[in-house]
Amino acid sequence: MAQDDNKPLDNLPDPGRRKFLNTAALVGLSGAGLSVGLSACNKKESAPAAGAPSAQGEVKGEVGEFGKYEVPPGQLDDYYSFSSGGHSGEVRIYGIPSGRELKRIPVFNMDALVGWGITNESKAILGTKPNGTPKYTTGDTHHVHQSYVDGVYDGKYMFVNDKLHSRLARVRMDTMECDKILELPNVQGFHGTFTDKRDPVDSKINYTTRVFCGGEFAIPLPNAGTDDASKYRSLFSCVNSDTMEMMWQVLIDGNCDLVATSYDGKLAATNQYNTEMGVHYEDMMAAEMDACLFFNVARIEEAVKAGKVTTIAGSKVPVVDGTRASNKDPKTALTCTVPIPKNPHGVNISPDGKYYACSGKLSPTASVIEHDLVLKWFDGELANPRDAVVAEPEIGLGPLHTGFDNKGNAYTTLFLDSQIVKWNVAEAIKAYKGDKNAKAVVDRIDVHYQPGHGFTSMGETKDSDGKYFISDNKFSKDRFLPVGPLHAETAQLIDISGDKMKLVADHSVYSEPHDSIIVRRDIIKTRQIYNMDEFPLAVKDPKESGVFRNGKKVTVKLTSQAPTYSLREFKLKKGDEVTIILTNHDKVEDLTHGFGIPKYDIQFIVNPQETKSVTFIADKPGVYWCYCTNFCHALHLEMRTRMIVEA
Repeated sequence: MAQDDNKPLDNLPDPGRRKFLNTAALVGLSGAGLSVGLSACNKKESAPAAGAPSAQGEVKGEVGEFGKYEVPPGQLDDYYSFSSGGHSGEVRIYGIPSGRELKRIPVFNMDALVGWGITNESKAILGTKPNGTPKYTTGDTHHVHQSYVDGVYDGKYMFVNDKLHSRLARVRMDTMECDKILELPNVQGFHGTFTDKRDPVDSKINYTTRVFCGGEFAIPLPNAGTDDASKYRSLFSCVNSDTMEMMWQVLIDGNCDLVATSYDGKLAATNQYNTEMGVHYEDMMAAEMDACLFFNVARIEEAVKAGKVTTIAGSKVPVVDGTRASNKDPKTALTCTVPIPKNPHGVNISPDGKYYACSGKLSPTASVIEHDLVLKWFDGELANPRDAVVAEPEIGLGPLHTGFDNKGNAYTTLFLDSQIVKWNVAEAIKAYKGDKNAKAVVDRIDVHYQPGHGFTSMGETKDSDGKYFISDNKFSKDRFLPVGPLHAETAQLIDISGDKMKLVADHSVYSEPHDSIIVRRDIIKTRQIYNMDEFPLAVKDPKESGVFRNGKKVTVKLTSQAPTYSLREFKLKKGDEVTIILTNHDKVEDLTHGFGIPKYDIQFIVNPQETKSVTFIADKPGVYWCYCTNFCHALHLEMRTRMIVEA
């Protein structure tokens, strides 16, 4: 392994901090070892006692400088940040640089505010059990990525994974609402996902048509109740971004962690941290080298078209063989395995499309893989896949995720060092070739604490602008007012526009975000009201309101227009299966109505010109005041109707 002369000795953390971090690394990042490390750090950097003076005086001289990153009242942010919500199951939207939370998009979770998981429309997207309840009520979102045109976000769709139940969701960017969810067959631990940026063959298709999904947890295939670890495998999946239907899967050795895609559409990549196929954590760290696995998209789709496929466990999705044993000949191979040290976490492509950065996690290195050299291997013009690695600088302890600016610099989160390291790709390549004067590492900055994901403004597009980096940190400890055992987490905003990185804001975020993207605000074009004609069940005229009975099935049609519902009351009989359809007739921006039914566990909202419906059994006789739950008018409290259930 080539070494860069600029080992991480500049601007190091204090010796005591580095000592405990090295100790944590040596015990193999086990839960006990990491806990000991964090405990030791906490003793030194403990939160101030209640009533202790604030730090305001300490930064008094810098208030003016920090003020330029604030967004004054009435002004808008320059960027959106779209963030996963972790095991909340949602997606979140923030303004940058202010850090103001703008919206939470329910996706895989239940949401009482909007009625997600309660309305019939949301249940149809989530999927239901035979009794009509949602199939799953939990989720674990990790990675959000948008659709592209010409290598830049097009503002049409956003995609997010559910690691818990192996689902992919699509969010419409004009309404910021989920419109499709797909469960991947024969996959567990669906972690990394990424959209393609153009077609690998047809140059006219310069936009997203596929979403790639990596299976992290190897399982027996088929997973039918036998436990033979020798038969554990993982699948790499491809989904049609328009129809949200499965296209194909690739059977592989090892596992998939995160995913990256090339700007020419020819390759998808995933880093692999468990090439050993271990089922216990110590077995997953046995090998010194793991891999970054590349998929030749055109060849895979040729194989599918030619029928060189199999299927698994009743699924009709075509599966091709991407295992190492079946892909030794580069000229016919579907996959290329590039060896990378050790337990890598994260693979990201540079905005110019030339390089992939794959961080070592248990190695203090970041490996730089040249895109064209991987293509050369597939053409039989490169003898060894490892020769596609063109740099491997030592950057610090626990390197994870990398973002890029527009000046050839990379920014990598160092989990164990609690730092962001800025390093220059060109200098790293020179050092790898033996240039003793090359200086790969440019700058370091401490973050608070243990950064996981990090990302730059527009950094995963050709239009990376080099303005901001956000470090999503896993521990906040003493950075905010204490709120009990579950702490807020920190998303720290760093100005990267100059030679030196500058920490400019601590943004508190609710647990537990993973990856995010920062998107220029001009790209996002949202709608302010719906079109009533888009809803097949819309009650277009208040005169259509009423109670319509078909035996025990009853449909109640209602409209809302502040401050009234179109029915003053409606009568049902005990045991009726009731469907309530509500259309909001207001056309004023931001004039949303709610509909809550006490004791029936029903609450949902309808935005201007929107229609939603709910179905339930009227099993409790009595009078129930259905009321508007979302403030809409000076007479909001008077906006009610009576549901009368007769015994």
